[in-house]
Amino acid sequence: MTDPIADTGRSPDPADAAPLDTIRQWGQELGFQALGFTGIDLAQHRDYLAKWLEAGYHGEMEWMASHGQKRTHPDALVPGTCTVITARMDYLPEGEDPEAVLASSEKAYISRYALGRDYHKLIRGRLAKLAKRIEAQLGGGQYRAFVDSAPVLERALAENAGLGWIGKNTMLLNDKVGSWFFLGEIYTDIPLPPDPPQDTEHCGSCRACLDVCPTNAFTAPWVLDARKCISYLTIEFDGVIPESLRPAMGNRIYGCDDCQLVCPWNKFAQQTGEPDFTPRHGLDAIDLVECFNWDEPTFLARTEGSAIRRIGFEQWRRNVAIALGNAESSDAIRTALQAALEDPSELVREHVQWALAQHH
Repeated sequence: MTDPIADTGRSPDPADAAPLDTIRQWGQELGFQALGFTGIDLAQHRDYLAKWLEAGYHGEMEWMASHGQKRTHPDALVPGTCTVITARMDYLPEGEDPEAVLASSEKAYISRYALGRDYHKLIRGRLAKLAKRIEAQLGGGQYRAFVDSAPVLERALAENAGLGWIGKNTMLLNDKVGSWFFLGEIYTDIPLPPDPPQDTEHCGSCRACLDVCPTNAFTAPWVLDARKCISYLTIEFDGVIPESLRPAMGNRIYGCDDCQLVCPWNKFAQQTGEPDFTPRHGLDAIDLVECFNWDEPTFLARTEGSAIRRIGFEQWRRNVAIALGNAESSDAIRTALQAALEDPSELVREHVQWALAQHH
């Protein structure tokens, strides 16, 4: 999805560029905590991506491979692009303590980024407003906004724009705010002065993120095998989850934050001031049996406007069934699983049968 801003036909002129501090101020007024500016050279990231894809670490995310050229060449995705504006928006919400929820096997753990309104629409809309304001200031140009929904190497671009460094857990880290933030981009054909890139990383000898991963998804520092990653398994993967990985998934039903929760840099993280990221429907610590017993209309109602809805009801039931299998036994859990043995979905039934077997 993109937000195109019409081309006025005016040739870009660096002399017409609005002061970057003015554009940053506009970004803050729209709820972004930081903006960075960079060119389109991603040469140092191309070999890494090629090797990662060659190893098959992308799993069934075929779109990662099919748009490789556009991912590493922004001007192939949007012809004429010469500047990328990267925006950061913090999302860590108030609510139940994440580690306390993870420790409560009867509760469902949902990644903190997905507890409120779907960030895709919110950030894309704000970026479109920012682009229109820049366009008005500069008197033309082309602008397209992206938020995690197009072949964009967002973390590499953010690193080039000086917003942080890519950590050993492959997340973008910032030494003042940690990693609990979203990134969005504006591609434009207007040449703007680039910010100094982040040319140092500050992970040092720390390997907390690598060691804490429940499924050992990191094959090495900076190398994630998505096929083992709980975020991939619960969100991107719609098939039968390997039995060998199910026990390690614990009560994580949508995504996983473990590598962020242990990152020392996240001691500097601040809670978001964005009301739309406030947890909805008690999803920050909801009871597993309760959300497993939802029918599809309830699921759709409770996830309206949320990123969670994209996985669909069947995949939701699959994920919660695994978490129930990992939970401490109770009559309520056994009753809920027994009632689901005749679920119309073969996928759900397979995981329910496994879960029930864990309570015998």
